[in-house]
Amino acid sequence: MKWCAVKSAVAYWFESNGSQVMVRKFMMTADGGSRGNPGPAAFGTVISENGAVIKEIAETIGVASNNVAEYRGLVAGLEAIHALDPGAEIEVRMDSKLVVEQMSGRWQIKHPDMKELALRARNAHPHSLVKYTWIPREENAHADQILNAVLDGTPIPNAEPIQQNFLMERLISGEVPTTILLVRHGETPLTPLRKFSGDGPLNPSLTDIGLEQARKVAQAIKKYKPDVLIASPLARTQETAQEISQATGLSINTDPIWVEQSFGIWDGLSVEEVKNKYPDEYRHWVASTSYKPPMGESYDEVRDRALQGLESVAADHEQKTVVVVTHNGMIKTASIAALNAPTESVFNLDISPCSITTIAIWPSDGLVALRGANDRAHLR
Repeated sequence: MKWCAVKSAVAYWFESNGSQVMVRKFMMTADGGSRGNPGPAAFGTVISENGAVIKEIAETIGVASNNVAEYRGLVAGLEAIHALDPGAEIEVRMDSKLVVEQMSGRWQIKHPDMKELALRARNAHPHSLVKYTWIPREENAHADQILNAVLDGTPIPNAEPIQQNFLMERLISGEVPTTILLVRHGETPLTPLRKFSGDGPLNPSLTDIGLEQARKVAQAIKKYKPDVLIASPLARTQETAQEISQATGLSINTDPIWVEQSFGIWDGLSVEEVKNKYPDEYRHWVASTSYKPPMGESYDEVRDRALQGLESVAADHEQKTVVVVTHNGMIKTASIAALNAPTESVFNLDISPCSITTIAIWPSDGLVALRGANDRAHLR
C-alpha cells in the first residue's frame, strides 16, 4: 500500500515568522527472519517517499532470533531516514504485532535484548515523529523478499557452518529453563458443537463434563509442583484455574494477554452457519493466517500476542514452573512459535480441552522448545 493512499506525502506548518516549512514524510516497512530461532538471521527494510521506493536495506546479522532480526530492521530504517532528514515524520509498517505493540507502548518489553534494541530505535529518530502500524504479512512482501535474498546468498567457500541446533547443548548443560504448562480450559456448551468461541460477550462456563476434565487436569498439574498459576480472564479459564488452584494451593493471577482469539461477529456460530452467512469471508479465513474475521483477530496477530505472553512469563518467572490456563488459539500459536514454524502450521494443530502443552525457555539466550503437546493421558 502506498503512502499517498494514507495521507498526502507533504504537510506544512507555520513558523512564528509565517514562513511555510515543508515536512518530509516517509513510509517504512521492515521485517526480520531467523532460520532456527536462534539461527542464521537477516533483516530487510524498504523506505518510500511520495509512494516511490527510495532505499532498500538488507543485511545478515549472524545468529539471532526472529524478534532481534525484526528490531534490527526497524533500527536500520529509522537511522537511515534520520540521516536523510532529522525532522521527518515516519510511518513504520510491520507484520510483527509484537514489535508494533511494544514500540507503541501498549505491551511491555521484558527481554533484555529487546529492551536494548527498542531503546536504540527510540534514540534513532524523535519518537514523537514515528507512528507504528501493524500490517498483514502479504503487505510486507517486499521487505521479506530482500531479507530472504540475503539469507539465500551464495555461501562463502570453506566457511564454517552456522550453528542452528542449540537445544542439544541446553539439554546437557544442566541449565534450568522456565517451564510453561499451557492448559486449555474444559468443555463448554459450544465445544462439542465446534462453534466459534472467542473473547465475545457469550463467555460460556464449563459444562459438567468440563468441570470433571478440570478436576482431572488439576490432579495432573499438581504432580509438576508448579510455582505460579496464570489464567485468561474468561469464565471457562477461570473455572478451570480454580480447580488447579484448589489442587495446588496456588492463587490465580489473571492476565488478559492470554485471552482467546477474537472471532468477531462469528462468535457463537457453528462452522456451517459461518459458511452459509459469510461464505467469502470464511474462504479467506481458511486460506490465510493474516485474514481477520469481521471485527475479529487474525492468526498472525494471535501468534504475536502468544509470543508476548511467553516472553513475559519467562522474564517474570525465570527457572520456575508456570501453569497458564488459556485457549485453543493461544496454545496453537504459542506451539508453532516455539517450533519457529510458519504460521500456516496452525492449520495442522488441534488442542483438546484440558490437555497440557509444555514449552521450555532457557534464560541464557531465550531459546524456546516445545517439549510436549496436547497431552491427554490424565483424562482417560
